[in-house]
Amino acid sequence: MSNIVAIVGRPNVGKSTFFNRLIQRREAIVDAVSGVTRDRHYGKSDWNGKEFSLIDTGGYVLGSDDVFEAEIDKQVELAIDEADAIIFMVDVESGVTGMDEDVAKLLRRVNKPVFLVVNKVDNGKRAEDAVEFYSLGLGEYYTIASINGSGTGELLDDLIKALPEKEDVIEDELPRFAVVGRPNAGKSSFINALIGEDRYIVTDIAGTTRDSIDTKYNRFGFEFNLVDTAGIRRKSKVKEDLEFYSVMRSVRAIEHADVCILVLDANRGFDGQVQNIFWLAERNRKGIVVLVNKWDLVEKDHKSVKEYEKAIRLQMQPFTDVPIVFISALTKQRIYKAIETAVEVYQNRTKKIKTSQLNEVMLPIIENYPPPAYKAKFVKIKYIMQLPTPQPQFAFFCNLPQYIKDPYKRFLENKLREHFGFNGVPISVYMRKK
Repeated sequence: MSNIVAIVGRPNVGKSTFFNRLIQRREAIVDAVSGVTRDRHYGKSDWNGKEFSLIDTGGYVLGSDDVFEAEIDKQVELAIDEADAIIFMVDVESGVTGMDEDVAKLLRRVNKPVFLVVNKVDNGKRAEDAVEFYSLGLGEYYTIASINGSGTGELLDDLIKALPEKEDVIEDELPRFAVVGRPNAGKSSFINALIGEDRYIVTDIAGTTRDSIDTKYNRFGFEFNLVDTAGIRRKSKVKEDLEFYSVMRSVRAIEHADVCILVLDANRGFDGQVQNIFWLAERNRKGIVVLVNKWDLVEKDHKSVKEYEKAIRLQMQPFTDVPIVFISALTKQRIYKAIETAVEVYQNRTKKIKTSQLNEVMLPIIENYPPPAYKAKFVKIKYIMQLPTPQPQFAFFCNLPQYIKDPYKRFLENKLREHFGFNGVPISVYMRKK
């Protein structure tokens, strides 16, 4: 379970540059997935082997320079509530501003680690100018230049030390299913239909659910925790602090779930925002089930389901092995099928395959379709095993791992899916030196 670090500060001090710098160093390696839309304001980073989630609050402010101070205050308060540590960024070029003083006033009352970071310090003269930030009353500060990364090492060393040790909370061994999606797609109605009681207020106003709520569910032989998240919303729609809050909460819910049940509105389709949520779940290596809700309201003929499904899979490439269930929370059509599917995906995600069986099935396939030779060198894969991780990861041991390219890894992934059934679950394939 990773810590959350929030970056706060007024606009144009370089928060996004700093944020991008921290996540790209890692994302470029971890997520070489073709065609993934990234949400710019949430990412994972790690330093010295410790992983944390990074939220750039600036991404949720309305307007540009003329942001109202009240807006920034709200954001800082939210960051204070939700994050485990806070990076407060200021800019040496403009010196201490009234807005910086306001933010500092809020942060002085906090009993969480706060790091005052003076950005754009790229020469000795500016390092001297930074002294005036002592006046903010937050003690020592760090000088960095986020454009070229100088000074960030020392900051990250101290940040990592200050993050609380997260216990991996084992409350109960029940699988956790998070119901995610954009506001008003029918997440709460789906849960009400399942539980059979109106535990959630369902109205037609988008974004009624502000927080994620857990419900133990035990019916028809299934037992698990159901987590309803506030709708994740697009930045342009984030009009109030509560929205920013719900985005942070949804991120947490996805991180701590085993399976994400992604509910989308049949009339809106698999649009950009739904795709962002989908890739967020995929990037966190969660099981995924897509529910197309409000199917009862769609004009359809005998081809509708197939065509609709095809259109969605096209948007999901290259990860298309995901179950899609058409439901109506209103008429309760296929809602149990949806849960059954989620349980299957959970079982796929926790599936362990014997090493002997893996090698028996995969080695003959590899022999018939060996990796393409590279620079007249032949790659030989000798042995395969599943790694002891919470989600399916496989190591292929070979003589020249560096010469195996993505298309061949995808081929291996597809063969694993074909023979061992990992529907709905992202698989990681690693090449290791024999």
